Amino acid sequence: MGGMKRHSAIGRRGFLRSASAALGAGFWADQTLDGAVQNVNRNSQPSDLKITDLRIAVIKGAPMTCPLLRIDTNQGIYGLGEVRDGASKTYALILKSRILAENPCSVDRIFRKIKQFGGPARQAGGVCGIEMALWDLAGKAYGVPVYQMLGGKFRDKIRCYADTTESHDPKVYGQRLKERKEQGFTWLKMDLGYDLLENEEGTLTHPLGTKYNSPPNLQHMFTGHELTDKGIARMADFVATVREYVGMEIPLAADHFGHIGVNSCIRLGKALEKYNMAWLEDMIPWQYTDLWKKITDAVDIPTLTGEDIYLKEGFIELAKNHAVDILHPDLATSGGILETKKIGDSIQEYGVPMAMHFAGTPVSCMANVHCAAATESFLVLENHSVDVPWWDSLVEGIPKPIIDHGFITIPEKPGLGVTLNEEVVKQHLLEPGYFEPTPEWDKERSHDRTWS
Repeated sequence: MGGMKRHSAIGRRGFLRSASAALGAGFWADQTLDGAVQNVNRNSQPSDLKITDLRIAVIKGAPMTCPLLRIDTNQGIYGLGEVRDGASKTYALILKSRILAENPCSVDRIFRKIKQFGGPARQAGGVCGIEMALWDLAGKAYGVPVYQMLGGKFRDKIRCYADTTESHDPKVYGQRLKERKEQGFTWLKMDLGYDLLENEEGTLTHPLGTKYNSPPNLQHMFTGHELTDKGIARMADFVATVREYVGMEIPLAADHFGHIGVNSCIRLGKALEKYNMAWLEDMIPWQYTDLWKKITDAVDIPTLTGEDIYLKEGFIELAKNHAVDILHPDLATSGGILETKKIGDSIQEYGVPMAMHFAGTPVSCMANVHCAAATESFLVLENHSVDVPWWDSLVEGIPKPIIDHGFITIPEKPGLGVTLNEEVVKQHLLEPGYFEPTPEWDKERSHDRTWS
């Protein structure tokens, strides 16, 4: 009986081998060997990749100052990243010695190694810029776009809104925003600061001798600046005029209110309800979860914060407490591409959508685009460079204009999908040097452990 079973098993295996051989013969009859490996990147062996250098080129006037970084490898392929707008290139360079000789395809492991060196706002720039470049390298090594390595895409195009130069004349500002709508943008944002009231008596209560946002960088709750009813009415009338130009149908968000107290934020928010704002952004610092919830619960239009939060935990805290209605990471601060996708996925569990803050070159822009493509809860991506005539020309390899009627098409090429236009980049450098070697940063050392 056992012999019969053994004979039967051998027979089945023999049949399968014969069938496989027949299928294989048919395949090779129709396909060449070259055809079978046409998608393999022969210039890269991912398991043997090693980081050999990190170099910097600083762009000015894009419209911000933006340090680009390039991570080189032993196989000739490189990855591009970007330190957040307005941040120091040193935030990236100090991490060079910690990534040399690492395999750049180990993106998450390297990120966990260096993330202790990031912090809120611009302090995260080096960690996030390196993370972007690692994804660019990994995508090139494996021959796939970054979004595919994140699990695929939910959309083919990314909706954008554009920063628009403000004016204290609501008719001028309204016309500028109307022109954005005519350019094809389907989402708008305006600045609405209490600097509008600087020269209007009776609109602001504040300690005598202080001025708008004075002293600088003092958090809102500690300034003693409060709007009067007259000031609130003036700011609401400003928005009413803008709405006359753009209509009520298009989302219109507002930002840069100034360092006013929590009660002024609530009273202003209530006055803006009838204009159906898309969101009220960063009315107070992001750290104050309970105060944010107080504002959000009192106002019947969406609230938003997040561009200065580093890592997912701060976002999750705000989301689970329903302290704001929308969260707004800047990928160049929040932890990079993968961490920002984790943020979007995590806050989705609490019913909170994700908009994305961005102000940089097309390199960081493409990092945002891939992340937005792979995140289901994504709403809209900011862009500050629509009026910079040479911005599109900084990169090659994607359709131009990059923002076409308010949308960016997701690149399908490996990695981030762009290469630099060296000639144009060199025309807009803040300082001499185009990705020069940085050996002085090769041996920066410390005992980096954060626990004992």
